Amino acid sequence: MTPRVVFPNKILPYLLLAPQLAITLIFFYWPASQALYQSMLREDPFGLKTQFVWFANFRKVLADPNYVNSLYVTVVFSVATTVVAMAVALLLAVMADKVVRGRGIYRTLLIWPYAVAPAIAGMLWLFLFNPSIGSLSYALRAMGIAWDPLLNGNQAMVLVVAAAAWKQISYNFLFFVAGLQAIPRTLIEAAAIDGAGETKRFWTIVFPLLAPTTFFLLVINTTYAFFDTFGIIHAVTGGGPGKATETLVYKVYNDGFVNLILGDSAAQSVILMAIVIALTAVQFRYVEKKVHYG
Repeated sequence: MTPRVVFPNKILPYLLLAPQLAITLIFFYWPASQALYQSMLREDPFGLKTQFVWFANFRKVLADPNYVNSLYVTVVFSVATTVVAMAVALLLAVMADKVVRGRGIYRTLLIWPYAVAPAIAGMLWLFLFNPSIGSLSYALRAMGIAWDPLLNGNQAMVLVVAAAAWKQISYNFLFFVAGLQAIPRTLIEAAAIDGAGETKRFWTIVFPLLAPTTFFLLVINTTYAFFDTFGIIHAVTGGGPGKATETLVYKVYNDGFVNLILGDSAAQSVILMAIVIALTAVQFRYVEKKVHYG
């Protein structure tokens, strides 16, 4: 029987946990509780009159066609951003893993974009594809493409997805490279000796062994698309044109900080938090079952 390990100091473990617990309480549980409380209030923008309305704000939000539109936009944007960011990062990681000379230089150059702030990344893509002064927009028009994301909602969605995915590719690339390095080369060499081609080796050996990394990045990228892309959308399209790129998190900002509809904004933030928690729970409950931890 394995002897039980007893930590000699009774107070030190709690002292070591105290900073993290304090940060979690102050920056997550306290704001979340305040949002839940404010979501049941109806108050004027100046805070002079407050009325407790229970779940009336939630009923109003869920019946709003603009909120349903934001939910649809968020689903499209999140799925597209996650798929593009992970697929391109995996492709770049596989290509960089084959490089023998200058491997460190390639990896460093591919990781650098992650250091760019979301708002700066959005402005870069806006300048490149601006219909009036963008250098790449001239190339698109030269190819016969009527490019104007300021008026075309579908083109605006393509632009913000591209900017958000570009910002996240470096993060995904870093983890995919680490996952590829952890795969034993003997397995790939044995498959090559057996006559398996490069594509077959990737889908039957490499990709299944990357399942834990892929699942981790799926959760991270989903959360990123829901929350961390606010700066990109704000810089590139501002939720337009015609609310074509107004995601849930941007609608929370637009209703709460721009239009000062505080109760509805708080209710939307609570619903968004519940959606992300439920989505993460579903991923861990069902998707993780298909993940093989070798």
